Amino acid sequence: MSDVDFDSEQYEKCREAGEILAQVRDEAAERVEVGVSHLEIAEWAEGKIRELGGEPAFPVNISIDEEAAHATPERDDDSTFGEEMVNLDIGVHVDGWLADTAVTVDLSGQDDLTAASAEALDAALEVAGPGVDVGEIGAAVEEVIDGYGFNPVVNLTGHGLGHWEQHTTPNIPNREVSQGATLEPGMVVAIEPFATDGRGKVQEGSDEEIFALEQQGSVRNRQARQVLEQVVEEYKTLPFAARWLDSPRANMALRRLKQADIVHGYPVLKEEDGKFVSQKEHTVIVTDDGVEVTTRSR
Repeated sequence: MSDVDFDSEQYEKCREAGEILAQVRDEAAERVEVGVSHLEIAEWAEGKIRELGGEPAFPVNISIDEEAAHATPERDDDSTFGEEMVNLDIGVHVDGWLADTAVTVDLSGQDDLTAASAEALDAALEVAGPGVDVGEIGAAVEEVIDGYGFNPVVNLTGHGLGHWEQHTTPNIPNREVSQGATLEPGMVVAIEPFATDGRGKVQEGSDEEIFALEQQGSVRNRQARQVLEQVVEEYKTLPFAARWLDSPRANMALRRLKQADIVHGYPVLKEEDGKFVSQKEHTVIVTDDGVEVTTRSR
């Protein structure tokens, strides 16, 4: 037995974040229909998180078809859902303790691709536990997705979740690797298989609507200083959306902060072949004898 106190405030807040997130994910997924606004879904989910006592850990990601991550509506976005593959990736924190989850809502009729990532996650959760090499988890994910005739996205991984940190070690691969990190009791990790009918790699697109603080710094421009103050106070090191900023000249301010290497952007990631991507993700606490899934539907 480890000496980890799983009843501590840290883990209770991780569980609270997961409980809020499970409810918001399920309700948001039910709202995704052809003709519904992307911005409406994102703002509804982010508002519901706050209503339930949490805060968004990052902007709601709404990735369409070949998009795999980092897509979120802009301030006046008028995009609506068509007959598409829709990935919702949502995060919640309670006092900086995080939960992260994702689900594919398929409006395009590709049931097998949706099932591939979902079943791969189930297989990964069966393998995960203390003392397990993350390469074994990747092998379980790859085997399921290969069995459907698809490819895992190999340059996206699951990840650890820290305090006010959305991505920490260990990285959890979506394919078999010879040796990786070993899961230990007390780790909080997000396991997230991505499946595609393409070759299995994503590349950066040109669009950026999500940003995060890189380092503290000073800028002369008043609007940039105001944006930086809001970021440090409200979001700390967690990702934020340009549409969350109060400044009417937020985009200009963000450009200046990027030029000064004070913030960095997250370009939308897209499958290299322009093929479809499905995703399923849960957050788990590694226990002494397995894993506790914090983001499972209640």
